[in-house]
Amino acid sequence: MGELDDLRNWIEEQLPQLLRKHNVPGAAWAVLQDGHVIDGAAGILNKATGVMANPESLFQIGSITKLWTSTLVLQLVDEGLVELDRPLRDYLSDFRLGNEEAAATITVRQLLNHTAGFEGDIFTDTGIGAGCLRKFVVSLDSVSQLFTPGEQFSYNNAGYCVLGRLVEVVRGKQFDACLRDHLITPLGLTHAATGPYEAILFRTAVGHVELEPDGGLQPAPVWATARSNAPAGSMLSMRARDLLAFARMHLEDGKAADGTQVLAPGTASKMHGREIGLPDLGLMGTSWGLGFERFDTEDGAIIGHDGTTIGQRAYLRMVPDAGVAVVLLTNGGDGVSLYHDIAGKVLSDFTGKTLPSLPAPPAEPTVVDAERFTGTYSTDLYDLIVTQDEDRRIWVEQVPKGPIAAELGLQPERSELVHYREDMLIPLLPENGFHMPHAFVGDDGTGHALYLHLGRAVRRAGA
Repeated sequence: MGELDDLRNWIEEQLPQLLRKHNVPGAAWAVLQDGHVIDGAAGILNKATGVMANPESLFQIGSITKLWTSTLVLQLVDEGLVELDRPLRDYLSDFRLGNEEAAATITVRQLLNHTAGFEGDIFTDTGIGAGCLRKFVVSLDSVSQLFTPGEQFSYNNAGYCVLGRLVEVVRGKQFDACLRDHLITPLGLTHAATGPYEAILFRTAVGHVELEPDGGLQPAPVWATARSNAPAGSMLSMRARDLLAFARMHLEDGKAADGTQVLAPGTASKMHGREIGLPDLGLMGTSWGLGFERFDTEDGAIIGHDGTTIGQRAYLRMVPDAGVAVVLLTNGGDGVSLYHDIAGKVLSDFTGKTLPSLPAPPAEPTVVDAERFTGTYSTDLYDLIVTQDEDRRIWVEQVPKGPIAAELGLQPERSELVHYREDMLIPLLPENGFHMPHAFVGDDGTGHALYLHLGRAVRRAGA
């Protein structure tokens, strides 16, 4: 425990300063090494109330929930109730999309590894009742298909809501009950909430956002988004130590700390393995497994997932061959830089692995002809309009649309892009502490890119 004690002392000393440096109101963390756990917290949970963070505090884990949903699905596979390569329609007869051929052929595996190919950023609010997931799946009947299933990776929130509905149908009970009965209880978790009615019983963080330019961080106007998106990450919250217990189960071949076999032997490693590659975006993994994000390095893979909700960011990183995992949960500000400071030290000290450097624009960007890139790329949540002016400067304007944009009062934002790599541009200025590379993929038949890839493939409007 000596090294872990040294790490605890370092984090406890440095974290308050790092919170100020990165404008993060509060954070909780936990580290696992060789079966030993340390955890802690610092900062404030809610600027409106002044409640301080402590190790028992709950934060939303956002899209890290997808690892929980994928684990629920793989439990069904372990039990012989679901097959990965059978069409989802074999289990959900009411699954429909705008493209009937795709809907009839999309497999469970393709939903798990984000290659199903339909528009994924769908956040339709279908209420809080027991049937909200069923209603959500039915509402997808007109959603467009971006590419042939299995063709490429495109991060798909809606696909994980469909998987949540699959779990409900096969288990014969609501998704929240499946989480509690098949993961939260077997793992022995005491500080995990599947929704706001449970979270309010604990010391719980709220997200913080900047509601107007240079207005400073304020508590977010809502705590969470639609319950129908719970399997994708809109609801689940917990303390850092409880998320670490889930990671430990995955590192120990599906066994909980008390020896309970949560996944069949060998299943966890199958989930961690490489399924599909990604464009080299730098901020996301280089490949994806069955739910798990992968950072492939020369020394082996770092796996995990990130989670982003309204003003909260969560990070989980695991190194299976070293038995090491680290969790960081934050509630506003530049969470990604804080993650690099904390998780970077943990992984360096205990595994010898280095987190990939954050992408940055070149000091002297090459001026390029952006004709291949210009145009409008569209999703249900926003349009991305890429232009090049008379001075050959390249711009992207993000125009929010839909009910979430209206609820949060989101406004159009314009930023300058510069050349980064072949068929890639990058913002000149950071947003939320990082520069997100923009990859331009494919051809629409006229020499223009068919997709603007930002982790999800955003299709050219009208193509």
